[in-house]
Amino acid sequence: MALSRKTKIFGLIGLGVLVTLIIVVSVLASRTDTPEVTVVKLETRKELRSTVTSSGEVRPIQFMNLTSEVQGRIEEIYVKEGDHVTKGQPLVRLDPNQLQSSTDAQVAALQTAQDDIRVSQTQVTAAQNQYAQAQQGLNASDAAVSTARQNVVTSQTDVDRAQVDFDTAQREVERNAKLLESGVISNLEYDQKKDAVRTATVGLDNAKARLESAKLAINEAIARRNQQAVAVKDAKRAVDTATINVNVSQSRANQQAATLRGSKNQRDKTLQVAPINGVIAEIPSKVGTFAVAGLSTTALLTIADMSTINVEVKVDETEIDKVEVGQKAKIKVDAFGDQELQGEVLQKTPLALGKSATTGGLSTNINVQEAKEFRVVIRLNDLPQEVKDGLRPGMSATATITTKVVNNVIAVPLQAVVEKKPDNSPTPTPQGDAPQPVDKPKTITGVYVLDGNKAKFKEVTTGIIGESDREITSGLEAGEEVITGPSRILNTLKDGAVVKKQVKKEGEAANK
Repeated sequence: MALSRKTKIFGLIGLGVLVTLIIVVSVLASRTDTPEVTVVKLETRKELRSTVTSSGEVRPIQFMNLTSEVQGRIEEIYVKEGDHVTKGQPLVRLDPNQLQSSTDAQVAALQTAQDDIRVSQTQVTAAQNQYAQAQQGLNASDAAVSTARQNVVTSQTDVDRAQVDFDTAQREVERNAKLLESGVISNLEYDQKKDAVRTATVGLDNAKARLESAKLAINEAIARRNQQAVAVKDAKRAVDTATINVNVSQSRANQQAATLRGSKNQRDKTLQVAPINGVIAEIPSKVGTFAVAGLSTTALLTIADMSTINVEVKVDETEIDKVEVGQKAKIKVDAFGDQELQGEVLQKTPLALGKSATTGGLSTNINVQEAKEFRVVIRLNDLPQEVKDGLRPGMSATATITTKVVNNVIAVPLQAVVEKKPDNSPTPTPQGDAPQPVDKPKTITGVYVLDGNKAKFKEVTTGIIGESDREITSGLEAGEEVITGPSRILNTLKDGAVVKKQVKKEGEAANK
């Protein structure tokens, strides 16, 4: 009996379904429900470092901006940007002619003032000589007064003696007159006594005359002495006046000397020299430019003090609490490739800086959506001379700051640590009361370890975080195998799930 067309079509459809079912069963039979995981065997590590990495730039200890202190046209610039300079080295020279002329005029004025001093000193010497002569004349006058007084005393003595002689002669005449009347003596003897009286009278008159003359002499001597005293005072006044003139001339000369020093200082500033050892960072001026001084002084060049070289980096606000002054750091400067330089944290600024801002400090406009950074200064230590000579301000650098170091620790790869939510079903207490739910249950930190062919979740306590590992302070022991991935399996893995340890192929092992 022949088959109908409809029957043939249904037969072909059934055959196709059967083949499809066979293929699906074969595919399902080839699959396995056991996930493959990668594991790492725990070992005690000698050291684990927690670090903070930030980028920044090379900065000198200070910049010195040299500006023009005098006016003048720039005639020559002796250096170029990037040159190393030493203290006292000539850098820039301005036209000194105008200031040199002013200095020459001050030199002449000082010379004139010094000549005035010498003239005044000569006048002082002459006045002192006149004073000395007047003083000597006064001394002689004093001696003459003393002599005149002595003459008065002597003349008075002579008068007294002549008076005694006169009185004696007068008494002899009176006594002899009586004797003459009695006839005892002759007229000749009486006349001799009378002659003695006249002689005594003449002697007395002469003594009195000498006394008057001596009195007149003493008055004249006193008058001359008084006149000489006036001359001494005049001479002393002349000395004082001449001395004042010397002081005035000296003050004028000192003033001129100070003015000259100022002129020389201004003239010398036409040649700018390096105040420190450093590197020329910038030269904004050019030869031929007219430099001005004052409030709008002309900037000549900038010197970077490279005696101590720092690296300034910006640390994110999430990590700044880990950074402390004194921590060691390793710095890589882009210009030196992978060469590592040693450093130490020197300063951590207390104020945050917005990533879009150019200056730090507190802002009146608060942008809570903008991330903040803190400036950290790292001092470079023990720099090789060739590196120190090659460093330039502004070079890009990356600093890795070691914030903490622990020794003899157990650490696991960062991707092995998982955060699990606790079981939401309340666990009855021994008294039978269920605990009250909390708003936000805390997550449990742990890792999955390989226990036979099963994944076992272990709660752990973590410590510092290194570059690729995390310290485990409790919950694990050396020798255990910790599941590290793959992440798609690790994120969905359940406690007690059956897993298969992944075996690396020979090619993969060789590549590792």
